[in-house]
Order: sequence, then C-alpha cells, then structure tokens
Amino acid sequence: MYLCNQIIKTMALSEQEQIRREKLNELLQMGINPYPAEKFEVNSKSTYILENFEQAEARFGAGKEEISIAGRILSVRDMGKAAFAQIQDAEGKIQIYIKRDEICRGDDKTMYDTVWKKLIDIGDIIGIKGYVFKTKTGETSIHASSVTLLCKSLRPLPIVKEKDGEVFDAVIDPDLRYRQRYVDLIVNPQVKETFRKRTQLVNTIRNYLNEKGYLEVETPILQPLYGGAAARPFKTHHNTLDMTLYLRIANELYLKRLIVGGFDGVYEFSKDFRNEGMSRFHNPEFTQIELYVAYKDYEWMMNLVEEMVEKVAIELHSSTVVTVGDKSIDFKRPWKRFTMYEAIEHYTGVDVSEMDETAMRKAAAQMGIELDDTMARGKIIDEIFGSKCEPNLIQPTFITDYPVEMSPLAKKHRSKPGLVEQFEAICNGKEMCNAFSELNDPIDQRNRFEEQLELGKRGDEEAMQLDEDFLRAIEYGMPPTAGLGIGIDRLSMIMTNSASIQDVLFFPQMKPETIETNAATDMGLSHIPAPWNDVISRMGITSKQQLKEVNPNKLFNDMGGMRKKLKLDVSMVTLDDVKSWIDA
Repeated sequence: MYLCNQIIKTMALSEQEQIRREKLNELLQMGINPYPAEKFEVNSKSTYILENFEQAEARFGAGKEEISIAGRILSVRDMGKAAFAQIQDAEGKIQIYIKRDEICRGDDKTMYDTVWKKLIDIGDIIGIKGYVFKTKTGETSIHASSVTLLCKSLRPLPIVKEKDGEVFDAVIDPDLRYRQRYVDLIVNPQVKETFRKRTQLVNTIRNYLNEKGYLEVETPILQPLYGGAAARPFKTHHNTLDMTLYLRIANELYLKRLIVGGFDGVYEFSKDFRNEGMSRFHNPEFTQIELYVAYKDYEWMMNLVEEMVEKVAIELHSSTVVTVGDKSIDFKRPWKRFTMYEAIEHYTGVDVSEMDETAMRKAAAQMGIELDDTMARGKIIDEIFGSKCEPNLIQPTFITDYPVEMSPLAKKHRSKPGLVEQFEAICNGKEMCNAFSELNDPIDQRNRFEEQLELGKRGDEEAMQLDEDFLRAIEYGMPPTAGLGIGIDRLSMIMTNSASIQDVLFFPQMKPETIETNAATDMGLSHIPAPWNDVISRMGITSKQQLKEVNPNKLFNDMGGMRKKLKLDVSMVTLDDVKSWIDA
C-alpha cells in the first residue's frame, strides 16, 4: 500500500498501472517479496535449448538435472488448471508449461490459483525450474516444477502480436524506441543484433591494431584547450581550479604528444563531443577510433584503412559486400581514389584549383550553394564538395590532397604546392574516416594555428585554438607520422544497414521529454492538499471553474469511492473541507 500511495502523490497513473500496484500490494500482504534479494541460479539459455534439443534433453530431460532459466513473460495462454507462457531471456524466446498440481504439490494451490493466475502479469520477470520436453505439436518447451517471481513489472509493455513468425503491431515509433531503449530491446529483440555487431566491429578493429603491436591508450576528455578538429565545443567550469574546461572534440593533439614521447603506434577508442547540429548522421556525443603511427605517411595509412575495413566487413558478414538500404557496397580492395579538385571537377564540371576566394564564391553561387561571410577559401571548397560530390560517392572512395586552408594539422604535399597530404574515405555519401601525413614542422604548425585565430576573429566558431603546449611538444621533435580517425558510429550504420545514427547508439541525445504534470495543480487547484488534488484531477475536474460547478455532496461521495478504489492510506476529508475548496 505504501508504494501505491507514494506514487499517486506525484503522478497520474493509468488504469493498468493502478491495477499493477494493487497486485503489488497483494503480493506484499501475502508475504511474497516481488523484488527478492536472493540470487537465482541460471544454468541454461533459450537458444541453447531450442537449437540443441537432443543435447538439452539428454542433460535437462525428465528425471535428469533440473533446468533453471529466467526471463520476462511475453504472453500467457490459460487452460484452467494449466497454462502455457512465453518468456524472453537475453538470447531469445521459449515456451514454458505450468501445471497447477506440479507447482503446488500439496493441498495449498495459492501459488497457482492466486499468484500465477491473478497477480502475475505480462512483463514480469520469473525464474523457472523444471525439465525440457516437446509438446504434442512438436514445440520445444520447459515443463515447470517451480515458478519464482523475480521482478514485478509496474508498467504494461506495448503489445506486439506474433503469429507463425510474422510480427503484427510492431513498435516502430522512433521517439519511443530511442527515448526508452529498454522497451525497444524488449519488444524488438532483433535490435540487439545491431549492437552485438557494433561490439564485434570494435573488437575486430582492436584485435587488428593489437596484432600490429600498437598500444591502446587513454587521453583526457576534459581539456583546457580544445583542438584536433574544426568544431564547436561544449564548455564547462572546474570549481577547484577555477578554470574553463572543454569536452574534447578530438583526441589528436594528445595522441601526437605520445608519439613525441617515443611510442611508435598508439590508438584510442574515444568519446568525443561537438556542440553542433543534430541529424540522422550527427549526435553531439559520438565515438571514433584515432590511430597514430610513426615513420609512416598517408599513402601507407590508406592501405591500412582498406585492409582493416575489408576485414571488418568479412568478420560481420562473411563477405566484402554489405547491403545498405537498396544499395550493395563492396569493401574489397583496392578502393577508388580521387583528389579533392578532381572530384569537384568530375561532378560539377568546374575546375576550382586555381580560383581565389572571390572567384570561388562566385562559382559556389552559380552552383546554388549558400555561403556566409565567415567562410574562407577552405570552407567554401568544403561546402562545394559536401553539396555536389559527397552524395554521389556510394562505393568506398578515397578523396585525397586537400587544399592547405582546410587542414591546419596536415603536412604540406611533397609535390603539389597549396595542398596537404590528407585523405577522407567516403562511403554511402558520407565521410567514414579522415587521415593525414601529420604536420611535424613546429614553425609551420604555429603559422597554421595563427591563421586559424584570424578565422576565429572573422566569426568562425569552428576555428582551432593555438595550443602552446602542443607546439612545445613538437618543438622537441615528432617523427614523421601518419594519423587516422574513423567514426565508429558512421561505420556501424553502414555495417548494420541502419538508416540513422540513433539506431546504433543505445541512448542517443533527445530533446527533453514533455512530462505530464499534475493537472489539478497546474489549473489552479493547488489549494487542495495532496493526494486529493490528484484524485479530483482523475475525476475530470481540472480547473477552479469546473470545481465551482460541482455539487459538494456528490463530490464528497465520489471522493470516498476513489479513496477506496485506490486504497489511499489517508484519512477521509469532511464535507466542510470539500465545501471550503469549492468556495476558495
């Protein structure tokens, strides 16, 4: 009773939620703990039993070792003194058979007649002990000898109907799925496979890099200066140090410091944060792998990316060909290669390689691309490429040799003035990775940072800051280095055939949820003490005007009925109290 009363003070409950709390109270009154502390030993899983029936029967058949399994109830078929139910564990679904006289061997049939039939609901988590068998229809099932309630569910699950393997009324509402991922995983268990593949993807990359002898490291997430990418950061304040800190937008500059320190190869799976727009390709919190290897260049890194991503595809799909929407993408090496200028000319017919900023603005305008005054030549080229080229690159393609204005951290091209040794891998119309021959000339690096400061003065919020400590580090000497960043979320989208980045994040960032508040309080009935303002709201009275039109005697009697129905553990108010509320 305590729980029901506590909840009703703070929120309005649906009829189903009220009923479940009443059942919870009944269980407590019977001395049954709906949330027991004792462990429940599980010795098998649904998939093992279903896929290996003969072995399971040899071990867990009648008269042999007792099977112990736990899961969430998804459906129940009542047959009077027996029932069939379907439960779902971490791996799948399996049918259980419950017979009254088997789980209640004595004269007391309360466990079946009251607990099982009346107080246990779909969504509750139960433990089953018994043996494996097949029904007359040939369905592998578990014959229960005991049933233990492990967790009472107070909210009903969305109803998903299934017949002959076909799902009806599937839960597809994205807001519900992303905001309540826990519900999504229950009612859409196939979603788990997406996240298993994501983990397999990460492990494949980690194993590949470990086999090459590179060291996995950790670098700061809170940074006094943000750098390593062109992006707007999240800002916070450290009270003890009395200083501004930023959530990292990249971990590049710290990993390079480790190369200076003498490591030949380091990598990190990093959580990065960018205070930018959101879309089906962007989440403010995202994961990338960054890798830095000494004495290598971007040409070498291109070969590594090809080999590594091809390996990921084979590990996840046993093939280099991956289906993404209505497309088949082949990650078999070698991939296509274009320079940035070649790609722009190929898809627009315009050679921008020799254009200055003024000419490039004019060309962009003719292409229908909107620009603002903060954009310098590098940003304009990026806008043209992103608008006119990138969407056309479906098969994995390397775009190389970027203009120097676009890449403040990349080494100048060894043979092409005005360009840097950079590449991006584009796949399915979006960037998948970014890599450089890393700039290790400290004087050139300082000049590039100072150019970024000038862009910041023009209003470019994504311009990099000047990091004196990083400059000091490379002044000690950083060997020639190849660097790489791969967006794990983007790669996961491709490898799992997911249309949105939210599909590959357990808990994507969402707009604040609109919470239903106490209508009685919001509409001017705050003078009525809790929980009675909630009760009155439930009766359809949500404003002072409505209250004044109610007969006080009828309201008083109706409130007594609601008190009984909801089992409110509070003293009944008087008729005079009710009249005073109406007159207030």
